Amino acid sequence: MDVCRLRMDSRMSYTHTARTLILAKLLACALTGQAQTLPGVGEGWPTYGGDPGGMRFSQAAQITRSNLDRLRPVWTFHTHALDRAPGGGVFPSFEGTPVLSGDMLLVTSPFNVIFALDARTGVERWHYDPKIARQTPGGIVASRGVALWPAGADVEAETGFCRQRVFEGTLDARLIALDARTGQPCKDFGDNGSVDLTRDIHFQNIGSYGMTSPPTVVGNVVICGSVVGDNQQVNPESGAVRGYDAVTGRRLWLWEPLPWAQAQKVRTGAGNTWGVISADPTLGLVYLPTGSAAPDIYGGMRPGNDRDANSVVALDAATGKKVWAFQVVHHDVWDYDIASEPILFTWRGSTPAIAVTTKMGMIFLLDRRDGRPLLPVEERPVPQSGAPGEQLSPTQPFQNIPALAPLDIYDLSVSTYHRSAADDAICRKQFAGLRYDGLYTPPTLEGSIAYPGNLGGVNWGGAALDPGTGILYADTNRLASATRLVPRHSWEIFSGYLEATLFSIYLWLGLIAASLVADSLRRRRVRAGWATLAAALACAGVYGGSAIHDVFSPPPKVLVLDHFGYELSPQRKSPYYVERHPLVDGSGFNCTPAPWGGITAVNLNTLTKVWEKPLGTMVSGQTTGVVNFGGPIVTASGLVFTGAAEDPWLRVFDAATGEELRKLALPLPGIATPMTYMLDGRQYVVIAAGGHGDGSPLGDAMVAFALQ
Repeated sequence: MDVCRLRMDSRMSYTHTARTLILAKLLACALTGQAQTLPGVGEGWPTYGGDPGGMRFSQAAQITRSNLDRLRPVWTFHTHALDRAPGGGVFPSFEGTPVLSGDMLLVTSPFNVIFALDARTGVERWHYDPKIARQTPGGIVASRGVALWPAGADVEAETGFCRQRVFEGTLDARLIALDARTGQPCKDFGDNGSVDLTRDIHFQNIGSYGMTSPPTVVGNVVICGSVVGDNQQVNPESGAVRGYDAVTGRRLWLWEPLPWAQAQKVRTGAGNTWGVISADPTLGLVYLPTGSAAPDIYGGMRPGNDRDANSVVALDAATGKKVWAFQVVHHDVWDYDIASEPILFTWRGSTPAIAVTTKMGMIFLLDRRDGRPLLPVEERPVPQSGAPGEQLSPTQPFQNIPALAPLDIYDLSVSTYHRSAADDAICRKQFAGLRYDGLYTPPTLEGSIAYPGNLGGVNWGGAALDPGTGILYADTNRLASATRLVPRHSWEIFSGYLEATLFSIYLWLGLIAASLVADSLRRRRVRAGWATLAAALACAGVYGGSAIHDVFSPPPKVLVLDHFGYELSPQRKSPYYVERHPLVDGSGFNCTPAPWGGITAVNLNTLTKVWEKPLGTMVSGQTTGVVNFGGPIVTASGLVFTGAAEDPWLRVFDAATGEELRKLALPLPGIATPMTYMLDGRQYVVIAAGGHGDGSPLGDAMVAFALQ
């Protein structure tokens, strides 16, 4: 075996000895001059993050600072997703990033329709509609992309049916395999081209469960995470990550992130990986950004640090065995799951590294072979005394790397937005009524300020990194919100169990009565009337449990706000509801000092902040920054492209200085991560411009720019 094509043996126990062997083999590679680099960093874009390690970096350098004035839209494609939107409170967000295969782009609509487009003209070649079961009223609907197998293969060179496959995870929890040339399902994969992802896991079907991020492909294994609805109950769906055979769809392995949860008094769920999974094909490892254990905002029923939740976890891609894990938040009660794809790169010219960006705005830097921190990690004391029944971690990890956004509201001493005296008074009054002890202030019954909050810092858009300079670029949010735990009536906890018990009893009575009716009718007995009456009574009794819930456990009396962002979630089987909402002034702007959204560059080699700029504006004449979802990309010509902000522009920054060089008009905000590629000697930059399902205008445009 080539020592530099290292693959973990499924029989190997991941002890200190095994890790020493791994490091010894990697050292042998270095001594023989075989560099540990990642494939795919070129002028194409074969995966969601540009390469398996998610650097979002392109060698394409035709577009430069000197010719930006010639950059123009060259084609626009419309998915017509809104024509198919079912209404009823479903808000589709066009967050897709295309991947390139040969001369074809593959992109998804919010409703999981896959489109194959001519990469030169944007003309549709085929589309496939999986006809998802739209069961998410009131929720934001999104799909961020697809994966290719073999990864990065040229579709034009693959002539056999399903020789190259397109994989998509759907909102209704299916893994779909299509032929890349025709868009037809691969019949040999699963059940006629589809695998049901609700099988073989702890599935509750109480809220949203499915996939919004693309799968990750390593060799012949397709790896899938999942989306699990936040704050629904203590034991929602499992956050299991699974690997499937790319040809047959057979499940190869399953990794459960919270094995300790099965021993809890009420089993804890989630810890799911809903962001993009990065991969190092050379090491044979995948890197999972995991979320928090359920429910997000109260941890009294999951004491301890919640091992492997809120962590980057390295698994053997072939076997699903855990190799190492590093936790960025202990015992999370802030919804600080890792939302962004971990970035793999070579640190200081020699060390295979992984950079983890977080909702707190912090960066953690680790050796991607064994998870060893490349800089000291300090466990610092954090605020205590949360809600009754809570057992907070006394410390949280910090690494001495400049933050991508302020970690504390007190750090925002100068605002780029100037409020009126009346608006300022409104904000001060709200702040005075809420607890705030800095970062990691716990949720309380009286109400606390959450900052940066569950939007980030860095959210699902992730970051970009230039491997030549070691500079990382990330879009961030800087928004304060209020969080309050609302006690539920003690009877409600009991009535929830009573409701379920009565439902089961009456359901069985109904089934028995129905069989009596059927038997009586078959035998033409006069007792059919009595049996029918019994069935009717049993059916009426099915609603008895929910009636108990309604009578004895009315919803808490809480303030209902009329602006976007108010949440009241049940956290069933826990003592508390959770109430969250942004802190805004009388004009509707966030009470945090502006900028409310920004873009920051940090050099990971020198551990210095290179530059920081507001991203967009909400007020004419002021640079306020804008809430953003989506991320940047960086090119070898020294340009950073990003949409993300909730205003209709694709912005271009100088990668070295942060100077905003150009704003390219979009039909609607581009709440997505762009991509770029070279084809026939021409560089294209493509972004989805469809607005966001949070109430902003919605559309369906995919726009490509090139030099004219």
